[in-house]
Amino acid sequence: MTELFEATDPTTGATIRVAPTLDAAGLDDALARADDAFEHWRRWPIADRAAVLRDIASAMRGDVDRLALLMTEEMGKPITEARGEVGKAAWACEHYADHAEEYLAPVEIASDAARSYVQHLPLGPVLGVLPWNAPFWLAFRFAAPALMAGNTCVMKHDRHVPGCAEAIADVVSRVAAAHGAPGAILQNAPLGHELVDRAVRDHRIRAVSLTGSDRAGSAVAAAAGREIKPAVMELGGSDPAIVLADADLEKAADAITTMRIINAGQSCIAAKRVIVEEPVHDAFVELYAERLAALRVGDPRDEATQVGPIARADLRENLHRQVTESIAQGATLRVGGELPDGPGFYYPVTLLTGVEPGMTACSEETFGPVAAVMRAADADEALALANDTPYGLAASVWTGSAERGERMAREIVAGQVAVNGIVKTDPRLPSGGVKRSGFGRELGPDGIREFVNRQQVWVGPAA
Repeated sequence: MTELFEATDPTTGATIRVAPTLDAAGLDDALARADDAFEHWRRWPIADRAAVLRDIASAMRGDVDRLALLMTEEMGKPITEARGEVGKAAWACEHYADHAEEYLAPVEIASDAARSYVQHLPLGPVLGVLPWNAPFWLAFRFAAPALMAGNTCVMKHDRHVPGCAEAIADVVSRVAAAHGAPGAILQNAPLGHELVDRAVRDHRIRAVSLTGSDRAGSAVAAAAGREIKPAVMELGGSDPAIVLADADLEKAADAITTMRIINAGQSCIAAKRVIVEEPVHDAFVELYAERLAALRVGDPRDEATQVGPIARADLRENLHRQVTESIAQGATLRVGGELPDGPGFYYPVTLLTGVEPGMTACSEETFGPVAAVMRAADADEALALANDTPYGLAASVWTGSAERGERMAREIVAGQVAVNGIVKTDPRLPSGGVKRSGFGRELGPDGIREFVNRQQVWVGPAA
């Protein structure tokens, strides 16, 4: 019996869309088409690939309302944020269309040769294993650089966003066909868990990219390692935001509120642990609590909604467990924390203070609109608390001295640090984690070079 992927409207809990998964024969067919498309696509001039990517971006911008609504329906992203995500996915396509030739240019290296250099050649079909929380952005964060490098993409998207996955594959296929390119340069491959390992092990898949939990990353990275295949893993985070005593508290409270509640807090790089230096702790908490309490939770289709529902019932249950356990362990509930009545998977914006190392809200990744504030005696203790986590994805530092913030950034064990600014991903800049937050980099020049053959060429004198 064919397994079904099922999309649930998180505002009601009702099933709104189902999609069949591929069986083993369907996977084999998808991989064969990806391999065949690669043999054509890799020979396309980079300027012609760029024209395809630019038209994909244009098609998404022209259909932004429909595409955004798919996200809102399937995982509850507020419609205003969803439109922004479609635009950001288009930006990724445009960025790599504009800069791939520069990023992939041969690098001349002097040696005993008449000429020696490194050139960047595509590898082949790349498998992308993607989560539900940013369906369009994360798909194109993976696909845009891979396609511009001359690879083809097989996209195993999350089972809860089948409509988004199909829409992504459709726009790429339609635009590619209009240019005379193979339609299979990117395919939607709805795979059950049992076939993901088979896809990773298949000889036609040459590399793997995964965004998701550290548990999923461990399994997929192990499979890729057994097959000696390159992989990029962008995994979970328990990101700290350090507020020092010389910080602009109003500015810090505004920005950290935004970082905590974007996508209802369902973001790997969301600020989850706010570590505040003792002299300003109480003043900051008051500002932060005021801002969190004022946020409007509601139907994500409503333009005025700032925080939508949690994507699924099981995720809400786990989030509430983390809150109640933390309170039982000694944390103080300042805002929210009570499960609402009524349909859907809504969860109130919640603030816990007095959080200490070892408490659930500190030791686990909280994927939802729950903020945890920790008190630090001084900057050194704040830094120690920030690094006291198995994760190392992103962090921010808030201080009146940018120089001091940059010094502290060198001591923070994370792949990305923002000083007096919101942590975000940007097509121009590399992004990724360390420790259990993963390895490899996406975006920027580093991202497109992850899945290429850095081929050394040594040229002697003419014979």
